[in-house]
Amino acid sequence: MTDVRAERDDRLANRPPSVGRMFLDRVAATPDHEAFRFPRDGGWESMSWAEAEQRVRALAAGLLALGIRPEDRVAIASSTRVEWLLADLAIMLAGGATTTVYPSTSHDDVGYILADSGSRVVFAENAAQVEKVRAHRGELPDVTQVVVFDLDDGEQDDWVISLADLESRGRDHLQGDENAVDAAVAAIEPGQLATLIYTSGTTGRPKGVRLTQDAWIYEGIAIDSLGILRSDDVQYLWLPLSHAFGKVLEAAQLAIGFSSAVDGNVDKLVDNLAVVRPTFMAAAPRIFEKVHSRIVRMTEADGGVKNKIFDWAFRVGGRASRLRQEGKEPSGLLAVQFAVADRLVFSKIKARFGGRLRYFVSGSAALSRDVAEWFHAADILILEGYGLTETSAFSFVNRPERWKFGTVGLPAPGTEVKLADDGEVLVKGPGVMTGYHNMPAETAEALTGDGWLRTGDIGELEDGMLRITDRKKDLIKTSGGKYVAPQSIEGLFQAVNPYASQIVVHGDGRKYVVALVTLDEEAIRGWAEGQGLSATSYEDIVRSDEARRMVQEHIETVNGRVNRWEAIKKFEILATDLTIEDGDLTPSLKIKRKAVERKYADLLDGMYDDD
Repeated sequence: MTDVRAERDDRLANRPPSVGRMFLDRVAATPDHEAFRFPRDGGWESMSWAEAEQRVRALAAGLLALGIRPEDRVAIASSTRVEWLLADLAIMLAGGATTTVYPSTSHDDVGYILADSGSRVVFAENAAQVEKVRAHRGELPDVTQVVVFDLDDGEQDDWVISLADLESRGRDHLQGDENAVDAAVAAIEPGQLATLIYTSGTTGRPKGVRLTQDAWIYEGIAIDSLGILRSDDVQYLWLPLSHAFGKVLEAAQLAIGFSSAVDGNVDKLVDNLAVVRPTFMAAAPRIFEKVHSRIVRMTEADGGVKNKIFDWAFRVGGRASRLRQEGKEPSGLLAVQFAVADRLVFSKIKARFGGRLRYFVSGSAALSRDVAEWFHAADILILEGYGLTETSAFSFVNRPERWKFGTVGLPAPGTEVKLADDGEVLVKGPGVMTGYHNMPAETAEALTGDGWLRTGDIGELEDGMLRITDRKKDLIKTSGGKYVAPQSIEGLFQAVNPYASQIVVHGDGRKYVVALVTLDEEAIRGWAEGQGLSATSYEDIVRSDEARRMVQEHIETVNGRVNRWEAIKKFEILATDLTIEDGDLTPSLKIKRKAVERKYADLLDGMYDDD
């Protein structure tokens, strides 16, 4: 153990100077290994590290030909796809800094982000993203070139070019100076800006989080040092790469060398898992909640013997899970029962994910313990972790050999943690941001003088493992002086109700707690058919007495598991779901609590009219 720790500490202390250098080192170490797999013509195409280098080097040279210099910002406005990764790696080789833009970002915010960052070149996925940039062209004098992944005929001009054209320019540039890219990489310093990630936020303009080259290098090596991922792993990567959670997985891949199957189309996620057969996948909790709900609904619809076998299997799996949480293994009759349950039920669930999955990783929001234990009962471990954009995503994670549901695990090697007097989690380490771009006051508020980041999360430390109890700013204090952590109640409701989409718990300064509920359209339509409802529209279904009774039953289940002052006294079912497009959710599927409360203020006030 001492030798392993010493080797880890040595790697962390002697990190490469740049992400570009780490990429070239990865290519040199495993040139023929698969780097990326991506959809193409109805199938999947593979790219080795050596093949990736050829394209990345040409793109980097193209950026140098466009005049990109150290720390010049280059934006990427695209969904998750292999071209996003190639563009980002090219920016790293050229010594630039990537500005990330979600494809769902509004026209106004795109203009703000590009102007605030001072981006000079923009990689855009398609015509829709180009239009967002073009709409602000007069306000963006620094943007000299837009490079489009999917460029339709007739759209190209001096300002808008294709990805292939940039590669061609890069190859021409290398003919004149074959060492241009290597010289650019050699000049990069660890403290240089590597990425500006604009937090989606819940109010106001997004803030640009400044993350250095060394922050990503540290993150990748720290993940590698845990030994939870291997070079022969296959990752299914669908997370938004504009989000720190997606970006840190790119850093981990460079450090470890595993393969990534890349496709950001969430609608195809489950189908693609069966084809790609990954060994691990990271996701936001909402994905696990939806999978859990879908499997439960399908089994309930089958009814009869199948449903009874399913319920029996999960009772057996639950007993086995509780033993494993204590560090023991099932034996005797329970071991035999579990083997039968696995053959009849759990193996079929695991087959949906390709049959090779070693574990999932959950992050970006709190994972319901009920959902985590349900998966574990089915012999699927979800390792929950924690971090912020401001910490380059990874600060804590549970390990396969040491995990505890309800916690986010142990700190990353090289990361320190402490709790403030009010329970706020403070983090310090190489992954912490240098500050918010062009926001000195906000930076001073977030960072202490000696480098600790105020996370804004309330937590507890238990045997070195961190438990997040809620967001500091989201804590509800009722008029009776009782504190309520809304996220834990919301997670519990989503775990017990297979038809739920979202729930927003409200009650700050009020006598009691109420909730706004939305239902998953696909799930509730299937439920309505089973109830014999004649209503055809989603709104008719959710407004029905039957739907209200169903939600009421699940609310009562939740109320039976929380403190008296946390119980939901009243609720309303919304006629439409919460969406990213309507400004209700962040791109990482977190609820914009204040925005939703403002939007439905009258409805919320109405639940207190009788008081």
